[in-house]
Amino acid sequence: MRKHKRKRSILPIVLGIVLCSVTVVCMEQIVPKDADVSMGWNLILVNRKHSIPDDWEVELTELTNGEKVDSRIYPKLQEMFNDARASGLGLFVADGYRTESEQREILDEKIREYENDGHSRYEAKKLAKQWVAVPGTSEHQLGISVDINADTSISSGETVYKWLAENSYKYGFINRYPADKTEITGTIYEPWHYRYVGEQAAMEIYSQGLCLEEYLEQISKYKN
Repeated sequence: MRKHKRKRSILPIVLGIVLCSVTVVCMEQIVPKDADVSMGWNLILVNRKHSIPDDWEVELTELTNGEKVDSRIYPKLQEMFNDARASGLGLFVADGYRTESEQREILDEKIREYENDGHSRYEAKKLAKQWVAVPGTSEHQLGISVDINADTSISSGETVYKWLAENSYKYGFINRYPADKTEITGTIYEPWHYRYVGEQAAMEIYSQGLCLEEYLEQISKYKN
């Protein structure tokens, strides 16, 4: 470098780093707002940006294996299971309603798993939240979502998930987190996670290849 050559200022670089850090922090600290229930309890949108309202109430029905679901979805859930079993499938609700403390335990456990694999606390939290919703933003706390697993002594998981993907809408259920919608839902593909939205909404979501976020946005546009 020549003796009198003007040195390049590092200020823009420093500012860039600072701004980038601020952006990351802001993204991590986004406070979700209460979910809108104006379109009905079955179309409530709960995700990372929308939390369960404090006045949300649920009446539960206990299943034979001890899992619980919102009593309003039980008849259609049972009907779907009866028809699936009549088709020769073995399946069960592996996870239904969760309390906030149960959701917290699941998230904390997932974070510990990633930490045990060598990730930092920050990385572990970030990775865990791709799989487990933050308490207050989990559909399981609503009581209208279920995780469905296969009884592998009767049928494979692939067979069960295929049947559900092709038939669940007939009973008012949708696969909440499709493989091609992860950027919109913010959740990795979960072929086992089914959410009740009602038969009409489920049919429209299924036929148009939408996720719940897209469907509700579409309805909102029509209303306006």
